[in-house]
Amino acid sequence: MSTPPIDRKHSLNLRKPLAFFDLETTGINITNDRIVEIAILKAMPNGELLPLTKRINPGRAIPLESSLIHGIYDEDVADAPLFKMVAKELYKFLEGCDLAGFNSIRFDVPMLVEEFLRAELDLDLSNRRLIDAQRIFHLMEPRNLSAAYKFYCDETLENAHSAEADTYATYRVLEAQVQRYEGVEIKNGEGQLYTPVKNDMDALHQITAEKMVDLAGRLGYNSKGEEIFKFGKHRDKTVLEVLQKEPSYYDWMLKGDFPLDTKRKLTEIKLRNFNKK
Repeated sequence: MSTPPIDRKHSLNLRKPLAFFDLETTGINITNDRIVEIAILKAMPNGELLPLTKRINPGRAIPLESSLIHGIYDEDVADAPLFKMVAKELYKFLEGCDLAGFNSIRFDVPMLVEEFLRAELDLDLSNRRLIDAQRIFHLMEPRNLSAAYKFYCDETLENAHSAEADTYATYRVLEAQVQRYEGVEIKNGEGQLYTPVKNDMDALHQITAEKMVDLAGRLGYNSKGEEIFKFGKHRDKTVLEVLQKEPSYYDWMLKGDFPLDTKRKLTEIKLRNFNKK
């Protein structure tokens, strides 16, 4: 396998190859979803950068909501190989490499390990360093109120964590955000330009308030707008389906250690669907 190097040298101090990689997938369930594209950039100790990108046929339909994010549709991978057909090539390319990515430790690494295991290859991590650029980003650029106040208002937040100081700082930050971003165009998940930030509370609500069923997030919505469970053995199943097939689950939740708001919302769903005249 020959991989043409990128015509530049990196400045990282390496004792062994460091493979930066990113995955596009059918979804975010590590057990059930599959890879549709993998890109690897292998940084060598001598400064070389070796790229490798492959489209993968996941062996199943790619959900539209995933395609809208990464731009890869069923027809794009119809003639691509299954992962097991390229697994040995990828395994060899990653041989002896540490692994790096962005949010890779939580998602990309476990997803890749699962795919290799399904292809009967063990991507042993015991002797590999795992480098996650997102964690370094969050460590060095804190995303808390004090950091936001400094960034947007160029002032140091005194008496942080006192309710009065934090409340005033939050007001200043939001005011500065509106002034900075109003009218600024960004791309949505479909690649279309739009201006999300307006000096209008309805618009700000739309971009900051996640559509919720209950405040604790035990219940949510699927892509069809149906209420679903977001935890436990019935995770991602519709509430209606579970209550129909296992009525005792409702009683278990009402007697369990769940927030009153969650119990109230669950009861509302039950009454709406089962007490129709």
